[in-house]
Amino acid sequence: MYTFTNKLRNFSIILMVVGFLGLVYGFLSSPDTVAEAQAMVADAHHGEGHGAEHGAAPHDTHNDHQSPSAHGEEHGEDHHGEHLLHQLQNKPWAALYVAAFFFMMIALGTLAFYAINRAAQAGWSPALFRVMEGITAYLLPGALIVFVILALSGMHFNHLFIWMDPEVVAHDKLIQGKVGFLNVPFFLARALFYIAGWATYRYFSRKFSLAQDQATDVSNHKKNFRISAAFLVFYIVTESMMSWDWVMSIDPHWFSTLFGWYVFASMFVSGITTIALIAIYLKSKGYLEKVNDSHIHDLGKFMFGISIFWTYLWFSQFMLIWYSNIPEEVTYFITRIEDYNLPFFGMLVMNFIFPLLILMNSDYKRLNYFIVMAGIVILLGHYIDVFNMIMPSAVGDQWFIGVPEIGGFLFFFGLFLLVVFKEISKAPLHAAGDPYMGESERFHY
Repeated sequence: MYTFTNKLRNFSIILMVVGFLGLVYGFLSSPDTVAEAQAMVADAHHGEGHGAEHGAAPHDTHNDHQSPSAHGEEHGEDHHGEHLLHQLQNKPWAALYVAAFFFMMIALGTLAFYAINRAAQAGWSPALFRVMEGITAYLLPGALIVFVILALSGMHFNHLFIWMDPEVVAHDKLIQGKVGFLNVPFFLARALFYIAGWATYRYFSRKFSLAQDQATDVSNHKKNFRISAAFLVFYIVTESMMSWDWVMSIDPHWFSTLFGWYVFASMFVSGITTIALIAIYLKSKGYLEKVNDSHIHDLGKFMFGISIFWTYLWFSQFMLIWYSNIPEEVTYFITRIEDYNLPFFGMLVMNFIFPLLILMNSDYKRLNYFIVMAGIVILLGHYIDVFNMIMPSAVGDQWFIGVPEIGGFLFFFGLFLLVVFKEISKAPLHAAGDPYMGESERFHY
Protein backbone atom coordinates (compact mmCIF):
# COMPACT_ATOMS: atom_id res chain seq x y z
CA MET A 1 0.00 0.00 0.00
CA TYR A 2 1.22 3.46 -0.88
CA THR A 3 2.14 5.70 2.06
CA PHE A 4 1.21 9.36 1.71
CA THR A 5 4.44 10.95 2.89
CA ASN A 6 4.66 14.11 4.94
CA LYS A 7 7.00 15.53 2.30
CA LEU A 8 4.36 15.31 -0.44
CA ARG A 9 1.64 16.52 1.92
CA ASN A 10 3.71 19.54 2.92
CA PHE A 11 4.52 20.26 -0.72
CA SER A 12 0.80 20.22 -1.57
CA ILE A 13 -0.03 22.55 1.31
CA ILE A 14 2.75 24.96 0.32
CA LEU A 15 1.36 25.08 -3.22
CA MET A 16 -2.09 25.80 -1.86
CA VAL A 17 -0.86 28.57 0.46
CA VAL A 18 1.19 30.26 -2.27
CA GLY A 19 -1.68 29.92 -4.72
CA PHE A 20 -4.19 31.26 -2.21
CA LEU A 21 -2.03 34.32 -1.58
CA GLY A 22 -1.81 34.89 -5.33
CA LEU A 23 -5.59 34.75 -5.65
CA VAL A 24 -6.05 37.08 -2.67
CA TYR A 25 -3.65 39.54 -4.29
CA GLY A 26 -5.70 39.37 -7.48
CA PHE A 27 -8.94 40.16 -5.67
CA LEU A 28 -7.42 42.92 -3.55
CA SER A 29 -5.76 44.61 -6.54
CA SER A 30 -8.88 44.66 -8.71
CA PRO A 31 -10.42 48.12 -9.14
CA ASP A 32 -13.53 49.28 -7.28
CA THR A 33 -14.47 52.22 -9.50
CA VAL A 34 -14.43 53.15 -13.17
CA ALA A 35 -11.75 55.75 -12.49
CA GLU A 36 -9.48 53.13 -10.91
CA ALA A 37 -10.04 50.77 -13.83
CA GLN A 38 -9.17 53.47 -16.39
CA ALA A 39 -6.08 54.43 -14.40
CA MET A 40 -4.91 50.80 -14.29
CA VAL A 41 -5.27 50.45 -18.07
CA ALA A 42 -3.51 53.77 -18.63
CA ASP A 43 -0.61 52.64 -16.44
CA ALA A 44 -0.41 49.36 -18.34
CA HIS A 45 -0.25 51.20 -21.66
CA HIS A 46 2.70 53.23 -20.45
CA GLY A 47 4.54 50.08 -19.34
CA GLU A 48 5.79 47.04 -21.12
CA GLY A 49 2.81 44.84 -20.23
CA HIS A 50 0.22 43.20 -22.35
CA GLY A 51 -1.97 46.29 -22.52
CA ALA A 52 0.52 48.10 -24.77
CA GLU A 53 -0.30 45.68 -27.53
CA HIS A 54 -3.84 46.92 -27.82
CA GLY A 55 -3.53 50.66 -28.28
CA ALA A 56 -5.28 53.33 -26.29
CA ALA A 57 -8.82 51.99 -26.18
CA PRO A 58 -9.43 48.44 -24.97
CA HIS A 59 -12.25 46.64 -26.73
CA ASP A 60 -14.19 43.41 -26.51
CA THR A 61 -15.89 42.20 -29.65
CA HIS A 62 -18.01 39.81 -27.61
CA ASN A 63 -19.86 42.70 -26.04
CA ASP A 64 -20.16 45.01 -29.04
CA HIS A 65 -23.92 44.48 -28.90
CA GLN A 66 -23.92 46.35 -25.59
CA SER A 67 -22.40 49.57 -26.95
CA PRO A 68 -25.22 52.12 -26.93
CA SER A 69 -24.98 54.58 -29.81
CA ALA A 70 -28.40 56.13 -29.42
CA HIS A 71 -27.97 57.64 -25.96
CA GLY A 72 -25.28 60.18 -26.65
CA GLU A 73 -21.51 60.24 -26.47
CA GLU A 74 -21.46 60.79 -22.72
CA HIS A 75 -23.59 57.73 -22.01
CA GLY A 76 -21.41 55.69 -24.37
CA GLU A 77 -18.28 56.70 -22.47
CA ASP A 78 -19.93 55.82 -19.15
CA HIS A 79 -20.98 52.45 -20.50
CA HIS A 80 -17.50 51.74 -21.85
CA GLY A 81 -15.95 52.64 -18.50
CA GLU A 82 -18.37 50.38 -16.64
CA HIS A 83 -17.66 47.55 -19.07
CA LEU A 84 -13.90 47.99 -18.55
CA LEU A 85 -14.46 47.90 -14.78
CA HIS A 86 -16.38 44.62 -15.09
CA GLN A 87 -13.58 43.12 -17.20
CA LEU A 88 -10.89 43.98 -14.67
CA GLN A 89 -13.03 42.83 -11.75
CA ASN A 90 -13.57 39.56 -13.60
CA LYS A 91 -9.83 38.83 -13.88
CA PRO A 92 -9.31 37.16 -10.46
CA TRP A 93 -12.69 35.42 -10.74
CA ALA A 94 -11.82 34.11 -14.20
CA ALA A 95 -8.38 32.97 -12.99
CA LEU A 96 -10.10 31.11 -10.15
CA TYR A 97 -12.70 29.60 -12.46
CA VAL A 98 -10.26 28.48 -15.16
CA ALA A 99 -8.08 26.60 -12.65
CA ALA A 100 -11.06 25.15 -10.75
CA PHE A 101 -12.67 23.89 -13.95
CA PHE A 102 -9.41 22.51 -15.36
CA PHE A 103 -8.60 20.25 -12.41
CA MET A 104 -12.22 19.16 -12.05
CA MET A 105 -12.09 18.35 -15.76
CA ILE A 106 -9.08 16.07 -15.24
CA ALA A 107 -10.96 14.05 -12.61
CA LEU A 108 -14.06 13.81 -14.79
CA GLY A 109 -12.05 12.71 -17.83
CA THR A 110 -10.34 10.05 -15.72
CA LEU A 111 -13.73 8.84 -14.48
CA ALA A 112 -14.92 8.44 -18.08
CA PHE A 113 -11.78 6.48 -19.01
CA TYR A 114 -12.22 4.29 -15.91
CA ALA A 115 -15.88 3.61 -16.76
CA ILE A 116 -14.98 2.72 -20.35
CA ASN A 117 -12.42 0.17 -19.16
CA ARG A 118 -14.94 -1.26 -16.67
CA ALA A 119 -17.72 -1.50 -19.25
CA ALA A 120 -15.40 -2.97 -21.88
CA GLN A 121 -14.01 -5.43 -19.31
CA ALA A 122 -10.55 -4.54 -20.55
CA GLY A 123 -7.84 -6.97 -19.58
CA TRP A 124 -4.82 -4.63 -19.70
CA SER A 125 -5.94 -1.88 -17.32
CA PRO A 126 -6.87 -3.38 -13.87
CA ALA A 127 -3.29 -2.81 -12.69
CA LEU A 128 -4.03 0.92 -13.02
CA PHE A 129 -7.52 0.95 -11.49
CA ARG A 130 -6.38 2.16 -8.08
CA VAL A 131 -4.58 5.09 -9.68
CA MET A 132 -7.74 6.00 -11.61
CA GLU A 133 -9.87 5.70 -8.49
CA GLY A 134 -7.47 7.97 -6.62
CA ILE A 135 -7.65 10.66 -9.31
CA THR A 136 -11.45 10.53 -9.45
CA ALA A 137 -11.61 11.21 -5.69
CA TYR A 138 -11.00 14.86 -6.60
CA LEU A 139 -14.17 14.99 -8.70
CA LEU A 140 -16.66 15.70 -5.91
CA PRO A 141 -14.71 18.42 -4.04
CA GLY A 142 -13.52 19.90 -7.34
CA ALA A 143 -17.01 19.98 -8.85
CA LEU A 144 -18.49 21.47 -5.68
CA ILE A 145 -15.93 24.28 -5.80
CA VAL A 146 -16.97 24.98 -9.40
CA PHE A 147 -20.61 24.92 -8.28
CA VAL A 148 -19.88 27.48 -5.55
CA ILE A 149 -18.30 29.79 -8.15
CA LEU A 150 -21.36 29.34 -10.38
CA ALA A 151 -23.68 30.08 -7.44
CA LEU A 152 -21.71 33.22 -6.55
CA SER A 153 -21.99 34.28 -10.18
CA GLY A 154 -25.76 33.84 -9.93
CA MET A 155 -25.71 36.04 -6.82
CA HIS A 156 -23.91 38.76 -8.86
CA PHE A 157 -20.57 38.57 -7.07
CA ASN A 158 -18.98 38.73 -10.52
CA HIS A 159 -19.84 39.29 -14.18
CA LEU A 160 -18.53 36.05 -15.69
CA PHE A 161 -21.92 35.11 -17.15
CA ILE A 162 -23.47 38.18 -18.76
CA TRP A 163 -26.81 36.44 -19.21
CA MET A 164 -27.17 36.50 -15.40
CA ASP A 165 -27.36 40.31 -15.51
CA PRO A 166 -31.04 41.41 -15.83
CA GLU A 167 -30.00 44.75 -17.39
CA VAL A 168 -28.09 42.99 -20.16
CA VAL A 169 -30.96 40.59 -20.83
CA ALA A 170 -33.45 43.47 -20.97
CA HIS A 171 -31.59 44.99 -23.94
CA ASP A 172 -30.53 41.79 -25.68
CA LYS A 173 -33.12 40.00 -27.79
CA LEU A 174 -30.86 37.06 -28.51
CA ILE A 175 -30.34 36.26 -24.83
CA GLN A 176 -34.04 36.86 -24.19
CA GLY A 177 -34.76 33.97 -26.54
CA LYS A 178 -32.64 31.67 -24.34
CA VAL A 179 -34.06 32.68 -20.98
CA GLY A 180 -36.06 29.44 -20.72
CA PHE A 181 -32.77 27.54 -20.55
CA LEU A 182 -30.36 30.20 -19.31
CA ASN A 183 -31.85 31.24 -16.00
CA VAL A 184 -30.07 30.97 -12.66
CA PRO A 185 -32.38 28.51 -10.81
CA PHE A 186 -32.52 26.02 -13.69
CA PHE A 187 -28.80 26.52 -14.36
CA LEU A 188 -27.83 25.66 -10.78
CA ALA A 189 -30.32 22.79 -10.59
CA ARG A 190 -28.76 21.25 -13.70
CA ALA A 191 -25.30 21.66 -12.20
CA LEU A 192 -26.33 19.82 -9.04
CA PHE A 193 -27.88 17.07 -11.16
CA TYR A 194 -24.65 16.57 -13.13
CA ILE A 195 -22.47 16.52 -10.01
CA ALA A 196 -24.79 14.17 -8.13
CA GLY A 197 -24.81 11.68 -11.00
CA TRP A 198 -21.03 11.70 -11.45
CA ALA A 199 -20.33 11.46 -7.72
CA THR A 200 -22.88 8.66 -7.21
CA TYR A 201 -21.29 6.50 -9.89
CA ARG A 202 -17.81 7.19 -8.55
CA TYR A 203 -18.86 6.27 -4.99
CA PHE A 204 -20.48 2.94 -5.88
CA SER A 205 -17.82 1.96 -8.40
CA ARG A 206 -15.07 2.52 -5.85
CA LYS A 207 -17.13 0.66 -3.23
CA PHE A 208 -17.63 -2.38 -5.49
CA SER A 209 -13.97 -2.30 -6.54
CA LEU A 210 -12.73 -2.48 -2.95
CA ALA A 211 -15.36 -5.07 -1.98
CA GLN A 212 -14.25 -7.30 -4.84
CA ASP A 213 -10.82 -7.67 -3.21
CA GLN A 214 -12.44 -9.43 -0.25
CA ALA A 215 -15.13 -11.35 -2.18
CA THR A 216 -15.19 -15.04 -3.02
CA ASP A 217 -17.15 -14.53 -6.25
CA VAL A 218 -17.32 -11.91 -9.01
CA SER A 219 -20.66 -10.36 -8.05
CA ASN A 220 -19.11 -6.96 -7.25
CA HIS A 221 -17.27 -7.00 -10.56
CA LYS A 222 -20.54 -7.63 -12.39
CA LYS A 223 -22.23 -4.80 -10.50
CA ASN A 224 -19.38 -2.52 -11.50
CA PHE A 225 -19.78 -3.57 -15.12
CA ARG A 226 -23.51 -2.79 -15.13
CA ILE A 227 -23.30 0.60 -13.44
CA SER A 228 -20.34 1.59 -15.63
CA ALA A 229 -22.29 0.86 -18.81
CA ALA A 230 -25.25 2.88 -17.48
CA PHE A 231 -22.99 5.71 -16.34
CA LEU A 232 -21.45 6.14 -19.78
CA VAL A 233 -24.89 6.92 -21.22
CA PHE A 234 -25.49 9.44 -18.44
CA TYR A 235 -21.99 10.87 -18.85
CA ILE A 236 -22.09 11.54 -22.58
CA VAL A 237 -25.31 13.54 -22.17
CA THR A 238 -24.39 15.45 -19.02
CA GLU A 239 -20.83 16.18 -20.14
CA SER A 240 -22.13 17.91 -23.25
CA MET A 241 -24.74 19.86 -21.30
CA MET A 242 -22.15 20.78 -18.69
CA SER A 243 -19.86 22.18 -21.38
CA TRP A 244 -22.73 24.27 -22.77
CA ASP A 245 -23.67 25.55 -19.31
CA TRP A 246 -20.33 26.06 -17.61
CA VAL A 247 -18.19 27.18 -20.54
CA MET A 248 -20.10 28.02 -23.73
CA SER A 249 -22.77 30.12 -21.97
CA ILE A 250 -20.05 32.56 -20.85
CA ASP A 251 -20.42 33.78 -24.44
CA PRO A 252 -24.19 33.33 -24.96
CA HIS A 253 -24.18 34.82 -28.47
CA TRP A 254 -22.03 32.01 -29.85
CA PHE A 255 -22.62 28.30 -30.05
CA SER A 256 -21.09 25.24 -31.67
CA THR A 257 -22.68 21.82 -32.10
CA LEU A 258 -19.19 20.31 -31.72
CA PHE A 259 -18.41 22.01 -28.43
CA GLY A 260 -19.44 19.14 -26.15
CA TRP A 261 -17.19 16.74 -28.04
CA TYR A 262 -14.39 19.29 -28.06
CA VAL A 263 -14.45 19.69 -24.28
CA PHE A 264 -14.74 15.92 -23.91
CA ALA A 265 -11.57 15.36 -25.96
CA SER A 266 -9.72 17.91 -23.84
CA MET A 267 -10.77 16.38 -20.52
CA PHE A 268 -10.24 12.82 -21.79
CA VAL A 269 -6.64 13.33 -22.89
CA SER A 270 -5.91 15.36 -19.73
CA GLY A 271 -7.26 12.54 -17.54
CA ILE A 272 -5.30 9.82 -19.37
CA THR A 273 -2.13 11.93 -19.22
CA THR A 274 -2.56 12.38 -15.46
CA ILE A 275 -2.97 8.61 -15.02
CA ALA A 276 0.32 8.08 -16.85
CA LEU A 277 2.20 10.72 -14.84
CA ILE A 278 0.98 9.46 -11.46
CA ALA A 279 1.64 5.82 -12.42
CA ILE A 280 5.21 6.70 -13.42
CA TYR A 281 5.69 8.63 -10.18
CA LEU A 282 4.45 5.73 -8.05
CA LYS A 283 6.66 3.28 -9.95
CA SER A 284 9.66 5.53 -9.32
CA LYS A 285 8.90 5.22 -5.59
CA GLY A 286 8.83 1.42 -5.74
CA TYR A 287 5.05 0.92 -6.01
CA LEU A 288 2.85 -0.51 -8.79
CA GLU A 289 5.19 -3.40 -9.39
CA LYS A 290 2.57 -5.02 -11.65
CA VAL A 291 2.60 -2.03 -14.02
CA ASN A 292 5.15 -2.52 -16.78
CA ASP A 293 6.37 -0.72 -19.89
CA SER A 294 3.48 -2.13 -21.92
CA HIS A 295 0.95 -0.43 -19.68
CA ILE A 296 2.79 2.88 -19.99
CA HIS A 297 3.07 2.31 -23.75
CA ASP A 298 -0.71 1.88 -24.01
CA LEU A 299 -1.32 5.06 -22.02
CA GLY A 300 1.10 6.82 -24.38
CA LYS A 301 -0.89 5.53 -27.35
CA PHE A 302 -4.08 6.95 -25.85
CA MET A 303 -2.33 10.27 -25.20
CA PHE A 304 -1.21 10.37 -28.82
CA GLY A 305 -4.53 9.20 -30.30
CA ILE A 306 -6.76 11.52 -28.28
CA SER A 307 -4.45 14.46 -29.02
CA ILE A 308 -5.04 13.79 -32.73
CA PHE A 309 -8.78 13.45 -32.05
CA TRP A 310 -8.78 16.78 -30.18
CA THR A 311 -7.01 18.42 -33.12
CA TYR A 312 -9.55 16.99 -35.56
CA LEU A 313 -12.40 18.46 -33.51
CA TRP A 314 -10.62 21.80 -33.11
CA PHE A 315 -10.00 22.08 -36.84
CA SER A 316 -13.52 20.94 -37.75
CA GLN A 317 -15.03 23.59 -35.48
CA PHE A 318 -12.65 26.32 -36.64
CA MET A 319 -12.74 25.54 -40.35
CA LEU A 320 -16.54 25.35 -40.67
CA ILE A 321 -17.10 28.56 -38.73
CA TRP A 322 -14.31 30.45 -40.49
CA TYR A 323 -15.38 29.30 -43.96
CA SER A 324 -19.06 30.12 -43.45
CA ASN A 325 -18.07 33.58 -42.12
CA ILE A 326 -21.33 34.18 -40.28
CA PRO A 327 -20.77 37.30 -38.12
CA GLU A 328 -22.40 35.84 -35.00
CA GLU A 329 -20.12 32.81 -35.17
CA VAL A 330 -16.82 33.99 -36.61
CA THR A 331 -16.49 36.74 -33.98
CA TYR A 332 -15.58 34.00 -31.49
CA PHE A 333 -12.37 33.17 -33.36
CA ILE A 334 -11.59 36.72 -34.49
CA THR A 335 -11.49 37.80 -30.84
CA ARG A 336 -9.11 34.99 -29.94
CA ILE A 337 -6.82 35.46 -32.94
CA GLU A 338 -6.57 39.23 -32.49
CA ASP A 339 -6.40 39.49 -28.71
CA TYR A 340 -5.11 36.03 -27.71
CA ASN A 341 -2.72 35.33 -30.55
CA LEU A 342 0.05 33.74 -28.48
CA PRO A 343 -2.07 31.41 -26.28
CA PHE A 344 -4.40 30.61 -29.19
CA PHE A 345 -1.70 29.35 -31.55
CA GLY A 346 0.65 28.26 -28.77
CA MET A 347 -2.06 25.89 -27.57
CA LEU A 348 -2.06 24.19 -30.99
CA VAL A 349 1.69 23.62 -30.78
CA MET A 350 1.43 22.19 -27.26
CA ASN A 351 -1.66 20.04 -27.82
CA PHE A 352 -0.99 18.78 -31.34
CA ILE A 353 2.44 19.37 -32.85
CA PHE A 354 4.48 18.52 -29.75
CA PRO A 355 2.61 15.26 -28.91
CA LEU A 356 2.67 14.33 -32.59
CA LEU A 357 6.44 14.64 -32.83
CA ILE A 358 7.23 13.09 -29.44
CA LEU A 359 4.70 10.26 -29.22
CA MET A 360 4.51 9.12 -32.85
CA ASN A 361 7.51 6.84 -32.37
CA SER A 362 6.43 3.60 -30.72
CA ASP A 363 9.71 3.16 -28.83
CA TYR A 364 9.44 6.60 -27.23
CA LYS A 365 6.13 5.63 -25.64
CA ARG A 366 7.99 3.00 -23.59
CA LEU A 367 10.39 5.58 -22.15
CA ASN A 368 9.12 7.25 -19.00
CA TYR A 369 11.15 10.37 -19.74
CA PHE A 370 9.30 11.00 -22.99
CA ILE A 371 5.89 10.28 -21.47
CA VAL A 372 6.55 12.69 -18.60
CA MET A 373 7.86 15.41 -20.91
CA ALA A 374 4.96 15.06 -23.33
CA GLY A 375 2.47 14.76 -20.46
CA ILE A 376 3.53 18.01 -18.79
CA VAL A 377 3.28 19.89 -22.09
CA ILE A 378 -0.13 18.34 -22.86
CA LEU A 379 -1.55 19.29 -19.45
CA LEU A 380 -0.26 22.85 -19.66
CA GLY A 381 -1.56 23.04 -23.22
CA HIS A 382 -5.04 22.04 -22.18
CA TYR A 383 -4.95 24.47 -19.27
CA ILE A 384 -4.29 27.17 -21.88
CA ASP A 385 -7.12 25.65 -23.94
CA VAL A 386 -9.53 26.20 -21.02
CA PHE A 387 -8.00 29.68 -20.60
CA ASN A 388 -8.81 30.42 -24.25
CA MET A 389 -12.38 29.15 -23.84
CA ILE A 390 -13.20 31.35 -20.84
CA MET A 391 -11.01 34.44 -20.70
CA PRO A 392 -11.93 36.26 -23.97
CA SER A 393 -15.60 36.47 -23.00
CA ALA A 394 -14.87 37.15 -19.32
CA VAL A 395 -12.10 39.77 -19.48
CA GLY A 396 -11.88 40.71 -23.17
CA ASP A 397 -8.45 41.96 -24.20
CA GLN A 398 -7.47 42.73 -20.58
CA TRP A 399 -5.94 39.28 -20.10
CA PHE A 400 -2.55 38.56 -18.64
CA ILE A 401 -1.05 35.40 -17.14
CA GLY A 402 0.07 37.03 -13.93
CA VAL A 403 -0.09 36.53 -10.18
CA PRO A 404 -3.80 35.55 -9.85
CA GLU A 405 -3.67 33.19 -12.85
CA ILE A 406 -0.54 31.42 -11.60
CA GLY A 407 -1.90 31.51 -8.05
CA GLY A 408 -5.15 29.86 -9.11
CA PHE A 409 -3.26 27.10 -10.92
CA LEU A 410 -0.94 26.45 -7.95
CA PHE A 411 -3.79 26.42 -5.42
CA PHE A 412 -5.84 23.84 -7.27
CA PHE A 413 -2.75 21.84 -8.24
CA GLY A 414 -1.87 21.56 -4.55
CA LEU A 415 -5.44 20.66 -3.60
CA PHE A 416 -5.53 18.07 -6.40
CA LEU A 417 -2.31 16.42 -5.20
CA LEU A 418 -3.52 16.43 -1.60
CA VAL A 419 -6.87 14.77 -2.35
CA VAL A 420 -5.59 12.29 -4.94
CA PHE A 421 -2.60 10.91 -3.06
CA LYS A 422 -4.51 10.77 0.21
CA GLU A 423 -7.14 8.64 -1.54
CA ILE A 424 -4.52 6.44 -3.21
CA SER A 425 -3.01 5.74 0.21
CA LYS A 426 -6.31 4.41 1.59
CA ALA A 427 -6.37 1.10 -0.31
CA PRO A 428 -3.92 -1.45 -1.73
CA LEU A 429 -2.60 -0.42 -5.14
CA HIS A 430 -3.02 -4.00 -6.31
CA ALA A 431 -6.68 -4.78 -7.08
CA ALA A 432 -6.17 -8.44 -6.22
CA GLY A 433 -9.82 -9.44 -6.45
CA ASP A 434 -10.43 -8.22 -9.99
CA PRO A 435 -11.03 -11.25 -12.26
CA TYR A 436 -8.90 -9.67 -15.01
CA MET A 437 -5.97 -8.82 -12.76
CA GLY A 438 -4.02 -11.88 -13.85
CA GLU A 439 -4.36 -10.86 -17.47
CA SER A 440 -3.23 -7.35 -16.60
CA GLU A 441 -0.19 -8.67 -14.78
CA ARG A 442 0.81 -10.74 -17.83
CA PHE A 443 0.25 -7.85 -20.21
CA HIS A 444 3.34 -7.71 -22.43
CA TYR A 445 3.89 -7.16 -26.12
